[in-house]
Amino acid sequence: MNVETEAGLMKLKNRADETEMKKEERETSRIYQFSFRVSEDVLDENGHVNNVVYVQWMQEAAIQHAEAAGCLQATKAAGATWVARFHQIEYLRPLYAGDEVCVMTWVSNFRKLRSLRKYKFVRPSDNVVLAQGATEWVLMDIQSKRPRRISEEVKGALMLVPEAQEP
Repeated sequence: MNVETEAGLMKLKNRADETEMKKEERETSRIYQFSFRVSEDVLDENGHVNNVVYVQWMQEAAIQHAEAAGCLQATKAAGATWVARFHQIEYLRPLYAGDEVCVMTWVSNFRKLRSLRKYKFVRPSDNVVLAQGATEWVLMDIQSKRPRRISEEVKGALMLVPEAQEP
């Protein structure tokens, strides 16, 4: 193999690597997940995770996803911030101290001023869904404190997940 051929193959390999990295970035912008072990400090008097903690985890997942996908940067650059309009959660199975849990989140839709984000809590050892939920977020102008239209730049940072492709 001559030097030109090797250089050409190296360029193709680098392009393939870049394409794979972009694919991974797109997946990050579609469905975000993080896993952790439940600590004792989040338990309630019934010995399982307090209901309010799930909402805190939902918010944390949304923030981490938005940050990883570049949505937080686009939102700040637009002079805006996201605020929760409502949270919905369905508890299916309890979580206890020491349990491993994976939180998945994705954006389901963008409307004029609002966006619906969904969540799923799964036990990785057996893939049992422990809870599922949603938050409707409203984009607010930082200066006026009023809702504002979601810009294409903000929308472009996060890819929608159609219902048929939800985890």
